[in-house]
Amino acid sequence: MALSSTFWRLNLLSKPSVSLRALKPFKPKPRPMSSLPISSKLNPSNFSASKNPTFLDPETRTPYPQHDLIVLGIETSCDDTAAAVVKSNGVILSQVISSQADLLAQYGGVAPKMAEEAHLQVIDRVVQEALDKAKLTERDLSAVAVTIGPGLSLCLRVGVRKARKIAGTFSLPIIGVHHMEAHALVARLTEQELQFPFMALLISGGHNVLILAHDLGHYVQLGTTIDDAIGEAYDKIAKWLGLDLRRSGGPAIEELAREGDAKSIKFSTPMKQHKDCNFSYAGLKTQVRLAIESKNINATIPVSSATSEDRRSRADIAASFQRVAVLHLEERCERAIEWALKIEPSVKHMVVSGGVASNQYVRARLDQVVKKNNLQLVCPPPSLCTDNGVMVAWTGIENFCMGRFDPPPPADEPEDIEFDLRPRWPLGEEYAEGRSEARSMRTARIHPSLTSLVQASLQQKL
Repeated sequence: MALSSTFWRLNLLSKPSVSLRALKPFKPKPRPMSSLPISSKLNPSNFSASKNPTFLDPETRTPYPQHDLIVLGIETSCDDTAAAVVKSNGVILSQVISSQADLLAQYGGVAPKMAEEAHLQVIDRVVQEALDKAKLTERDLSAVAVTIGPGLSLCLRVGVRKARKIAGTFSLPIIGVHHMEAHALVARLTEQELQFPFMALLISGGHNVLILAHDLGHYVQLGTTIDDAIGEAYDKIAKWLGLDLRRSGGPAIEELAREGDAKSIKFSTPMKQHKDCNFSYAGLKTQVRLAIESKNINATIPVSSATSEDRRSRADIAASFQRVAVLHLEERCERAIEWALKIEPSVKHMVVSGGVASNQYVRARLDQVVKKNNLQLVCPPPSLCTDNGVMVAWTGIENFCMGRFDPPPPADEPEDIEFDLRPRWPLGEEYAEGRSEARSMRTARIHPSLTSLVQASLQQKL
């Protein structure tokens, strides 16, 4: 059902060092198009596109060919500039990412204004390279998808402006994408058997979310972080340990932890007394900081230059932190699986996605939890776990096939237009048993959840 502009509503408002790289195309098995979500009330004549897609006949529900849908995905929600071109049969024609690793190392984390300037510097090159590698031009596209939230407003704005410029110039439909929905749905591109309903743990630098995915656009939030996400904890502790942040904190901690004794330091597992599925990493970070101070570790001395004794101390702290940080995930997932199966007994899969899902230790530990509960773990390839344009393009395809898109914006849209961005945008409605009083003061300036917007729109169409 077409949600049109009431769903998306993006209306009229010296160079940093970056590294541009093209990623080797990932080639999953093509998805059978009959498994894609289809709308029964689409009117393709409502928009003008250079490549007219076909949809399901509302009477016979016989699938027409849709393999020629081609969508450009643009992602700039945080510190990487990404673009990709994806076909609706699951073939990834190209993906390009411009990393801000040098900025992360310089500032010890994401500096929003610097990140915005880095996006502005490379956005045109990234998008053009994605098109060039796909051997296509904008006129070959069926639509443009772009992340509109959650994320950093300054960064989101860069991607949205670029997407609207392309869509307006070439008269293409445009799809606003929820960043966390994209992390969850990219698993449906790589895993043919993944059908709704399924569970998902989405873990990254800014997010820790456990959801039950009933259907496209219909999610129940089983748990989320009440303070810091696990990825933020990895990054901060990597900085305190003097690790190389150009790789981001997660891979650096994981590598150093292999040299350490994971039981050498007895950190407390967060929120043991809370019988819910929410997360907290602020307290664990404090414990680690105190342990680092007690060992007199000097973060200004890189671990590569540390003495063997100092390196061993750092490795023990890294291993001990990682063990408890992931144990916290395990315990929350155990309870979330119990809740999800009570709500939807047909759940068979649990998706783990987001940047931290690239961590092999995390995958191995969660695989044990999932198998113990007779579910199957689904993790996208590491290149599709971190922020990327493929997940945005694929989520755009899924929503486009349901009629959830906007018509082309004006070709002469003013440069100073003000966009309706959604930096704080929940994916789903909170499960009643999972509500946390600790989060009650954190609801200001939060946009209504994606699920509530979709459900409200569907009710209006009845």
